[in-house]
Amino acid sequence: MTLTAVLAEDEALLRQFLKKKLEKLWPELTIVGEADDGKSAAELIASLKPTIAFLDIRMPEMTGLEVATDIADSSPDTHIVFVTAYHEYAVAAFDRGAVDYVLKPIQEDRLITTISRLKDQIEQGDRDAPSLPDNMAQLIATLKREMRGSGGGVEPMRWIKASLGNTLKMISISDVLFFNSDEKYTRVVTATEEALIRKPLRELLDELDPNTFWQIHRGTIVNVAAIAGVTRDFRGDATVKVRNHTEQLKVSRPFSHLFKQM
Repeated sequence: MTLTAVLAEDEALLRQFLKKKLEKLWPELTIVGEADDGKSAAELIASLKPTIAFLDIRMPEMTGLEVATDIADSSPDTHIVFVTAYHEYAVAAFDRGAVDYVLKPIQEDRLITTISRLKDQIEQGDRDAPSLPDNMAQLIATLKREMRGSGGGVEPMRWIKASLGNTLKMISISDVLFFNSDEKYTRVVTATEEALIRKPLRELLDELDPNTFWQIHRGTIVNVAAIAGVTRDFRGDATVKVRNHTEQLKVSRPFSHLFKQM
C-alpha cells in the first residue's frame, strides 16, 4: 500500500519543518501535495485523496476544520491530523481518536506518537475507530463553544439585514427556518418569504447560537425549532422536513450524528 500525505500550513517555514520531520521519521510516507491556504488544501485533498492530511487549524480562505468537513464526502478515507496552537480544550476533543493533533511548536516526540497512531489505524482499517464525520462534527461544536466562551462574550445574532427585491428588510433570527448557500449568496428562508444576503455560511455560523441553529450540510443551516421530522432512505441518508415549508433539506455525512436517535 502506497502511503501519501498532503501538508496544509500557511507558515512556509513550519510546513517545511514538518515535511523534513516526516521524511526522517516516516520514510515510507510520500508527500504528494502542499498548500498554504484552506481552499487549495480542500481541492488538493479531493483530487489526490491522500492517506493522510495534515491541516493547520487557522489558514486563509478556509480553516482546517472547514477543510476537514468539506472533504468528508469527497475523501472519506483520508486520515486527518490537525497542526494547532490550541491547547487544553482542543486536545480533549482531538483525543477522541478518529482525528489526531500536533501542537505548535512541533515536538518530535509528539509527532512520533501521532505517526504510531496513524500506522495502527491504517493497519486496522479503522475498525475500532469512531467515524470521521461523527468525530469531526463533535470537534467543531466543542471548539466553537470554547472559542465563544473565551472570546470576549460575543452575543449571538438577533436580526438579519436582507434584500427583498429592491427593499432592505430586518428579519428576526427567530423567524428563520433555514439558511441555504450557493457560491455568491445565502438564502434566508422564513415561513412567509425568502431573502438573500452576501454573508457566507461559515461567517453566519460564528454569529448564530449553536444551540438554536445546526449546520446539517456544507451549504445548509437549520433552525432546530423548525424541524418537523427526519426521514432516511435505504442507504441511511437523512432528510429534514421543515415546518411551514415544502422544501426538504439533505443531511450530509459529517452531520448525520445529530439525528442518530431520530
